[in-house]
Amino acid sequence: MRILSGKAAAATVRKIAVRASRFASFEPAVRRIVADVRHRGDDAVRKFAERWDDLPRGASLKVSEGEIDAAWKVASLDLKCSLQAAAGNIRRFCEMQKPRQWTRTRQGISAGQLVRPLHSVGCYVPGGRHPLVSTLLMTAIPAQVAGVENISVASPKLQTDVLAAAAMLGVREVYRVGGAHAIAALAYGTKSIPRVDKIVGPGNLYVTAAKKLVAFDCSIDFLAGPTEAVVVSDSGTPEFIAGDLVAQAEHDPEALPVFITTRSDMASRVSRCVDDIARGNAVACHSIRRNGVILISDSRKQSFEWANEIASEHLTIDRPADAMFVRNAGSVFIGDFSPQAAGDYASGPNHILPTGGGARFRGGLSVLDFVRIISVQKLSRPGLRKIMPAVELLAAAEGLPAHAQSIRTRCTDTKFDRAR
Repeated sequence: MRILSGKAAAATVRKIAVRASRFASFEPAVRRIVADVRHRGDDAVRKFAERWDDLPRGASLKVSEGEIDAAWKVASLDLKCSLQAAAGNIRRFCEMQKPRQWTRTRQGISAGQLVRPLHSVGCYVPGGRHPLVSTLLMTAIPAQVAGVENISVASPKLQTDVLAAAAMLGVREVYRVGGAHAIAALAYGTKSIPRVDKIVGPGNLYVTAAKKLVAFDCSIDFLAGPTEAVVVSDSGTPEFIAGDLVAQAEHDPEALPVFITTRSDMASRVSRCVDDIARGNAVACHSIRRNGVILISDSRKQSFEWANEIASEHLTIDRPADAMFVRNAGSVFIGDFSPQAAGDYASGPNHILPTGGGARFRGGLSVLDFVRIISVQKLSRPGLRKIMPAVELLAAAEGLPAHAQSIRTRCTDTKFDRAR
C-alpha cells in the first residue's frame, strides 16, 4: 500500500472525502432499463434476466415454495447451525433497536408516538461475484422484527445457500432476478413481481443507479456503493489490521482500504502484512493497488479528524475511549478482537452501511428503516388554553387568522364548556 504523510496525506483525505458518485455514468443505460420494465413489465424483466442472470428460457421468475423448502433440506448441518447462530444475534440486536410506542402528559397536553411497520419491502441480495447469503439475513430479519407483513427477495443466479436462508426465515416470495431490472420490478410492480413500499440492500453500480432513479416513486434505504474500510490505530496488531483491510478489499475491485496512524514503523509493518495476506487474491490486490493507502498523521487528534472527514462505512479504533472522537462512521469496531468481518456476518449489527460519505448523515440499515413513527396528540380544554396565546401570536405573524380562530372558538364559546 502507498504510505503518505504531511501535505500529500492531507490532500488524499480531501480527495477521498469528496469522492464522486461512481454510478452516475451508468444512469443513461439504467434509465432505459427502468423505463422498459415500467412499460413492458414481465416481458422486459425476463429479457434482461435471461441475458444477465442466467435465467433459463421459460423458467418462472418466482422461486417455488417447494424449491425453497428443498434448499433447507439439502443444506449441510454446519450451514444450518451457522445461519441460525448469525440470525439469532441479528434478531436480538434488532429487538433492542426497535422503537417503542409512548405517551406523555403535561399540563393538559398528551403527546406521543405510534410505531407502525411498512406494509411491504423488497430485499435485494447480490448474487454476481459473491452470493451474499448474509445480506438476506441483514435485510429480512430487521423487517420481520419491525412487523413487515410482505417481504420479497430479489437475487440473480440464486444459490442454494441463499434459498436455505430464506427457508429458515420463512420468506416465501423469492425472485430469481437481479440488476437494475429487479429494482424497477420491485419499485413499479409487474404481473409476477409485486410492487413494494421500500427497497433495501446493496448492489453493484447498476443496482445503485436504479435505486437512485426510482427513489421518488418507491422508498429506498440509501445508496450503498463499493466497500470502505478505515482503521485508526497506534497500538493494534499489524497482522490484524492488515487482515481487516484485505478482507474488505476483496469485496470489490473499487473497494477503499485506508489505514491511519501516527507511527511510521506501524505503517511499514501493516503495509508488509497487507502484501503477504493479499497475495493470490486478485480482487483484493486490485482494490489495494488502485485505492489502498496508509496515512501518517501528526497526532491522534488529526487521525480522527481525517477519519471523520472520510466518513467511512467501516471504522476500526483501538479502545472504547476512542469512540468519543468518532462523529462519522457507518459501523465502529473496537480493539484487536473485533474484526470487521464479524460485523459482516454474525455479531448482530447490520452490515448494510452507508458509503461515499453517507455516514455523515445516517447510520446503517436498522429496524427504524422498516417502521413509520406517527405522532399523536390529545389536548384538554385547559391544556389548549395554556398554549392559545402562543398559537394566536404565531398565526398572526404568519398571516393565518383561521388557525388562531380554530383555537379561540374552542376556548371562549360557552356552548362547548363540556368539550374535552
